[in-house]
Amino acid sequence: MSALPIDLSPDLLHHAQLDARMVRAARGIKLLTMVSWPAGLEAQFLADYARGAAVSPVIHYPKHDFSEVRAELEAIAAAADRDHPLGEYLIESAHSWGIAAQLLECLGTNQVADYSVQLFGKPDVALPGQGPSTREAANHFISIANELDRELMSPAETVEISATALSLQLQRDLDDYFDARVIEVVLDPDLIAKAAAGATRIRLRSGAAFSDYDRHQLLQHEAFVHSLTALNGREQPVLPSLALSSPRSTATQEGLATFAEQITGSIDIGRMKRLSLRIDAVAMALDGADFIQVFRYFIDAGQTPEESFASAQRVFRGVPTSGGAAFTKDTVYLRGLVGVHTFFRWALRQQKLHLCRWLFAGKMTLGDVQRFEPLFQAGVLAQPRWMPAWITRANGLAGMLAFSLFANRIRLDHMAEGDFSEIG
Repeated sequence: MSALPIDLSPDLLHHAQLDARMVRAARGIKLLTMVSWPAGLEAQFLADYARGAAVSPVIHYPKHDFSEVRAELEAIAAAADRDHPLGEYLIESAHSWGIAAQLLECLGTNQVADYSVQLFGKPDVALPGQGPSTREAANHFISIANELDRELMSPAETVEISATALSLQLQRDLDDYFDARVIEVVLDPDLIAKAAAGATRIRLRSGAAFSDYDRHQLLQHEAFVHSLTALNGREQPVLPSLALSSPRSTATQEGLATFAEQITGSIDIGRMKRLSLRIDAVAMALDGADFIQVFRYFIDAGQTPEESFASAQRVFRGVPTSGGAAFTKDTVYLRGLVGVHTFFRWALRQQKLHLCRWLFAGKMTLGDVQRFEPLFQAGVLAQPRWMPAWITRANGLAGMLAFSLFANRIRLDHMAEGDFSEIG
């Protein structure tokens, strides 16, 4: 982290000091780590399932007490000025961390789902622009994926890549990008997701099988969004909390990362189906489905037993496996993607594509980057040092967004097959 400038105005210095306090307070709130299941459950469950004797796993979580941390977060929020852009950011961020702390204090209970919904929403939340619900969008992509013939895939897309081989490929890609060893790719047998990224380390789940699409997706999603925003956040002298994965920025972060997959052609319909299945599974669990029912849902959708266990495990992080509760983080991917895509189109129309680049200056929300615009312009907040190639090519990005703005005016439900004969 850079040193705090000595020429800050009193209001900026006040909020910078509050932000430093928030970073210290939030340091122990490791939400995704603490809701994760212990390693070693998969093999026994799959063996029991194969012989028809599977039962839903029962997870015993440690007890946590974050009362002092929550009190400090409340004090930080109370001391911040709601009419100041940094004050508003601090109040919302401290509140978000406080909810995450409350969630961790009741691990293993249905109450976790209530706090999870406050942080991440749930499947019946409408998409931006008064669109369909997140679950309706998920079912749309599942339906399209089911209709497509796998024979359309090229042979390269069906070849499995081991986690070890992928780690070597990604490490080479990253070393080439930085021209140095800045981010290390490591294997982690205990990881629930297939991959996870921090500022200087990307973890891949040992034993997981990947495809060529996965390689490009992980590079764009994990490395060039999650890792770069964390690295750039560390460069912020006034607001070091922008390096942290705050729960309130999750939807924008995952939306930006998924948008990066989309705009670089790194996402395939299979990936969209996997994201959508998780949303549907979260809704099922909230409606009462237990772990085995959700596991079988993934099996019936075409996933392997190993993939189905990992997918169902994501849904039941931190909550009882008996049904009626879920960890709802996976609902943010589609909602975040639509939100970020809409924001980029809005920014083009308003001639503010610089806001899209500034999203990489740290882990922030779409609302944050708009409020922070005068602070970036004044040099209070540092512009991003590291950015993916697609966001730096303004002309290409503008061309894609301009076409998207126009194409969205064409109503496919008003088109007939004969209309296309006039085109070619």
